[in-house]
Amino acid sequence: MKVSGFTFIRNAIKYDFPICEAITSVLPVVDEFVVNVGNSEDETLELIQSFDDKRIKIVESVWDDTLKRDGRILGNQQDIALSHCTGDWAFLIQGDEVIHEEDHHIIREAMEEHLSDEQVLGLVFRVLHFKGDYWSQDPWMYRKATRIIKNYRNIYSTTDCCDFRTQESSKMLKSAPYGRVIPARIFHYGWVKDATVFREKKCEMESWWHGETRSPEELDREAALQAEFPNYDILKDFDGRHPPVMDNRIKNAPRLRVRRNRWLNWKFYREVIRHGFKG
Repeated sequence: MKVSGFTFIRNAIKYDFPICEAITSVLPVVDEFVVNVGNSEDETLELIQSFDDKRIKIVESVWDDTLKRDGRILGNQQDIALSHCTGDWAFLIQGDEVIHEEDHHIIREAMEEHLSDEQVLGLVFRVLHFKGDYWSQDPWMYRKATRIIKNYRNIYSTTDCCDFRTQESSKMLKSAPYGRVIPARIFHYGWVKDATVFREKKCEMESWWHGETRSPEELDREAALQAEFPNYDILKDFDGRHPPVMDNRIKNAPRLRVRRNRWLNWKFYREVIRHGFKG
């Protein structure tokens, strides 16, 4: 069994992506790792080149501005990385995601178990989303995502790169009979950044979703609102153990602000009524 890891990244330093931690967290369970590095405004390429590991294969690409709508560029760039994978399985880790080393044996065993099972095309992970800081978890965001797929050429990224689909269906693998849920976790840190960096990143991401239909001022106002994390006070406290590769980032990181017990906050119950209790 051969396993390929893959990801795509652009402006990793400018937007403070934990890309090195992401790649490092997956290397123990893969035989090769493909990194599609987009044209960047910083030293992202040099950062990836600094890895002293022969398993890492770098592909350089230029992002297509004509795909500035509905996140299409993201799925496109992810598929470019996927197209260079040569393994039986292809293991995606995005630039703001990290795998816990405690789950490595679970992941490896699941790939071995389902390698010959034609009814399983993808392995689905539980996703833990952190917002504002490393101790605040949002249980209402999407709770699972396909991150390992059989490396068949009829499996592609969804438009927004959040999951995968087959050529025959637009349904995401995580919601299809071909996706198998495994007890492994994705730690998602895309919402844990310095406020200024977060606003800049959100503005760019919004442009990839909405193109030029919204003014820079409108994008900035929306990004500023999101950077304040209006639901921070009702987020779930996380007292578990983060992946060890994140230790250096976390040890000196501050909390966003003081938060009272969410069970004493009426906004928490409003959210439960709207979306259910998710933990």
